[in-house]
Amino acid sequence: MMPLLAILRHDLRGLSASWLVRLWLAASALLTLFVILSHWNNKELPTAELIAWLLFPYLVFPWFLVVIVLGVGPVSGSRAESLADGILSRPVARYEYLLASWSARVALVLGIYLGVMVPAILLLVLADRPVPDETVTLYGVTGALGAAAVVMTLQVSLGFLLGTLLRSPLLAVVVLVFIWYPINLILQPFSLEEFSPISLNRALPTLLRQPWHRVEDEPQEAATDQALEPWLRQTAHFLETLSAVPEEPVPQEPTYFDNRNPDDFSLTRVVLGYGIPTLAAVALATLCFCWRDL
Repeated sequence: MMPLLAILRHDLRGLSASWLVRLWLAASALLTLFVILSHWNNKELPTAELIAWLLFPYLVFPWFLVVIVLGVGPVSGSRAESLADGILSRPVARYEYLLASWSARVALVLGIYLGVMVPAILLLVLADRPVPDETVTLYGVTGALGAAAVVMTLQVSLGFLLGTLLRSPLLAVVVLVFIWYPINLILQPFSLEEFSPISLNRALPTLLRQPWHRVEDEPQEAATDQALEPWLRQTAHFLETLSAVPEEPVPQEPTYFDNRNPDDFSLTRVVLGYGIPTLAAVALATLCFCWRDL
């Protein structure tokens, strides 16, 4: 473990001294503070939705670009050439270097993310905002922070994989941007929060209001009727369309967030949906780096 820990400490020191990381930390803190101050007295924005807005830059845009730039660096470009001498002349296995570099980038990204978001969320939860009373649970806050952390870990891992495969940092960043965003936009209408960070961000207020253990207050028949209600509404709309009787539009206020039934959201599915591709990306990057010539 000594070589791995030495590489980990070395990469963390180098990344901490990078101007990209310092500017990202400052920009993240300023943007979070700006969002909080601009919506502090907004009585129509509950605390759960405001926390979801704070997580939007990390899940969707723009910090995704910074995360993938940090992920593609270890084994691509000019660093790959200088890396060969270090691996061939020292008792350091290739997988040790790769895993240590990946761990350093994940630790740095999550450290900056949690260092900015945890104080901001504590301020919103503990302060007395002029909004209607709303319960934001400890389970919900922990789950939301963890879900965003898993997504960012996947972003680092995908950048790591493409940087290893393509060897060009700029090409890896461009390819990942042109793959990641179209897939998110395609999956977003289906409300698949375990595959689309946009859908996950929209469903975060539902997660933030969930308790550790939900008590079943309504009988089984009422729960069954509630589950069948969307299907009955769609069937009625289909029959009205066939009968050529126009359905009276129901005025609804447009909202970005998807306030769904808590039973439809599964934190386990979210963790598996982003965790399994993360492990696969790290494994593929390790295999590719171990097999190729330096």
